[in-house]
Amino acid sequence: MNNQLTIAIPKGRILTESIELFGKIGIHLESMLEDSRKLIFEYPEQNLRALIVRATDVPTYVEYGCADLGIVGKDTLLEQDKDLYEPLDLKFGYCRMMVAEPANLAKSDDPGRWSHIRVATKYPHVAEKYFASKGVQAEIIKLYGSIELGPLVGLSERIVDLVSTGETLRQNGLVEVETIAEITTRLVVNRASLKTKHQRIRGIIDGLEQVLANKE
Repeated sequence: MNNQLTIAIPKGRILTESIELFGKIGIHLESMLEDSRKLIFEYPEQNLRALIVRATDVPTYVEYGCADLGIVGKDTLLEQDKDLYEPLDLKFGYCRMMVAEPANLAKSDDPGRWSHIRVATKYPHVAEKYFASKGVQAEIIKLYGSIELGPLVGLSERIVDLVSTGETLRQNGLVEVETIAEITTRLVVNRASLKTKHQRIRGIIDGLEQVLANKE
């Protein structure tokens, strides 16, 4: 069972789209959608098991070798900067990591003249690195939810957050100011697993690559 692979996938839309993608290369994980409380799914006939984990925990499970492969958003990878091999952009879950601010502030604001700002975000490391690269001194406030609330109650002037349609920003009187990164879902691999289970993992990467190329 040395060649058994473990895959870590987060719940939600990523889980559904990942299962669909894996199905196209003959890896069938559909039972993961049937039991919402189960965390470990065994597939002995495929010499495989799958774990349901929080999106933010996927890189940790893969880095420490509890999972050989993982599916996770690029935003999480940028924030955590783990030592992982990232062979594939899976081309789904697209959104943008943006700096946003209240629309009334944006009317007279010039990002090129920022010197000291206060920013609320779920992504403190990404935000800190981004503003430092622009020579802007940023006070970063870490929040875990409803980032848009920060400027509305005076906690921060600006936010760094993920934006897909921009509707949530608009409803809260905020506008996009700068794009930090474009985000999609990625396949990540444990570096030791890539050596010890090379043939099997390479087969999965090549298979997924082919499926993605055919979609284009």
